[in-house]
Amino acid sequence: MKAIILAGGRGSRLYPLTLVASKQLQAVYDKPMIYYPLTVLMAAGIREFCVITTPEDQPRFQALLGDGRQWGISIEYRVQERPAGIAQAFLIAADFIAGEAVTLALGDNIFVGGDAIPRALAEFSGGALIFAYRVTNPRDYGVVEFDAEGRVLSLEEKPREPRSHYAVPGLYIFDSDVVGIARGLKPSARGELEITDVNRAYMDAGRLKVRRLSRGFAWLDAGTSAALQEAAAFIETVERRQGIKFGCPEEAALQRGFLNLEAFAALTQMMPDCEYRHYLEAVAAEARDHALVMTRDAPGERTG
Repeated sequence: MKAIILAGGRGSRLYPLTLVASKQLQAVYDKPMIYYPLTVLMAAGIREFCVITTPEDQPRFQALLGDGRQWGISIEYRVQERPAGIAQAFLIAADFIAGEAVTLALGDNIFVGGDAIPRALAEFSGGALIFAYRVTNPRDYGVVEFDAEGRVLSLEEKPREPRSHYAVPGLYIFDSDVVGIARGLKPSARGELEITDVNRAYMDAGRLKVRRLSRGFAWLDAGTSAALQEAAAFIETVERRQGIKFGCPEEAALQRGFLNLEAFAALTQMMPDCEYRHYLEAVAAEARDHALVMTRDAPGERTG
């Protein structure tokens, strides 16, 4: 499985913040926004990424993320010359997808809690999969209606009379057929290749499934100034209360085995003296303690 993170667009809803930095480079509490979807996908086991950006912002993303080697992953970059719809990502990154299954994540969507996404990626076997998240204002989103078996019955984009209270978050899983489907799309009335049309193509073929995200899961769309502030406040509250952090690619790399403990510790030593480094040092210490316990309790290690 490969992953695309779409971090292009004009970011007009966050103007004037986006005059100086891309929307996906804005801070969500103590980390750049793009760290959150990147970390979720790394934690699910994905190691090959393509980040799609504007021509102006690509150097900034490269300065932040590099080629991913420091986290035991690979990151390629593609340019979106002008916004022409989410589904355009599959055309821009067609050579990256190269006949494999792919996950598309919107760079301004934040996912916190539960194991629904890792399980969905691990169990994916073809077709397309979207997620459903209950909201109080479904008119503001793409809305999915589905049956008890997870079969999609209808998809509507910002309907006046929604058929359900379940919105479709900005994370989608497709098999390699998605490139051909995207190539066959016609631009919508607003001149864009719509992700909803991709999903409908799979639905019409009986190949679209949906997974409902549980109540313990949080989905945040940080695409507006108010939503950005709310997301930052949510992350701060949960992190301070639980003493853990979300959106740390270094921690995900360690947990998934992309980095061993020595490489992880070396990476943290390169960071300045800051709260982020202190947290990762605590993660390393906990990992060392766990490794010592596992070694001490291993069969054949005890004597006498």
